[in-house]
Amino acid sequence: MFPSRHYLKSGSFLARLLFWAFPCIMLTYIYGTAFDNFELGIVVVLLLLPVHICYYYLLTNWVLPSFFNGKYLRSALTGLVIIAAMALLYRLNEIFISDPYIAWYYTRTNPNWSWDKLEKDRWHQLISKGDFVNAVERSNVVVWIGITLKMFALWHERKNAILQAELNFLKGQLHPHFLFNSLNNLYALSLNNAPQTPGIILGLSNILRYVLYECTADRVSLERDIEVLKDYIRLEQLRYEERLDLNVNIQVPPGSGQIAPLLMLPLVENAFKHGVGETVDQPWINIEVQVVKSELLLKISNSKPLHPVNTSEKQGGKIGLTNVQHRLKLLYPDAHMLTWYDEDDCFILEMMVKLSANNN
Repeated sequence: MFPSRHYLKSGSFLARLLFWAFPCIMLTYIYGTAFDNFELGIVVVLLLLPVHICYYYLLTNWVLPSFFNGKYLRSALTGLVIIAAMALLYRLNEIFISDPYIAWYYTRTNPNWSWDKLEKDRWHQLISKGDFVNAVERSNVVVWIGITLKMFALWHERKNAILQAELNFLKGQLHPHFLFNSLNNLYALSLNNAPQTPGIILGLSNILRYVLYECTADRVSLERDIEVLKDYIRLEQLRYEERLDLNVNIQVPPGSGQIAPLLMLPLVENAFKHGVGETVDQPWINIEVQVVKSELLLKISNSKPLHPVNTSEKQGGKIGLTNVQHRLKLLYPDAHMLTWYDEDDCFILEMMVKLSANNN
């Protein structure tokens, strides 16, 4: 469906001014060259500009919405009526305003100057086929250039809207995914009356606050994202205690930049789920995070179970990885790298993201 008229009317006064400055400059050059006088050219352009503006907004407010809403016959008939009406208005402007001004301008310096088209009375000027055809041509050139620019702008807006909707969907997909896994972990601990359960609940509440509220922004500081990542790792350490061989090396200097939220956390979560939760004997995880030349480098490796897990569980565990992969393609189309190696005894993942500068 075509965007509402609010789309067509949106934009600041400055944007509209710049939009109409382009055809004014173009027409001034054309008319100024034809008259060999740019002073006369710009005045004639300003006299005719209201017709172009009226024509443009009639098309964008009446014809285009009907066309993109599938009312093709209505939009075609309306368009033809508007084209004819604007050509007539253009001719009336020429006959009563712009042409008399041109004649006045030239006769000031040359009283003998004459113009054949003005020798006719106004009625015959109006019904002149050649002049009417010229009016159709001149009134349409500028307007359809504007329509083309407007269509490009609308396409760009719709593309951004679709992109944002997809990103919101992907980000929203992570919220219940993370919450579901967290509740499962709490349920397992509560069954054993584990003493660390209250501490884990408190830690999870802090992480969930970040996931649900702070992650609504397009970018967050890398320091804050790392802080939450460390909190999550500490919670998993409390949960698995000595059973897990965990090596964490995080080297991120302060003020390193900004990053899209929830890129690292789902990947680390998957490592704990599959590297520890499904490995019976001697599970291990290695996590390395560093910043090199404004690039975030993340490397995660974890052990794997000796026997493959159920297919449905394996697919469910890949939600985080697939989600991050899609978001990277949308948010960092030419500024990321994500690779992984699924070996028999381990899983290795590497991610590189170009960081954004901090907002001051």
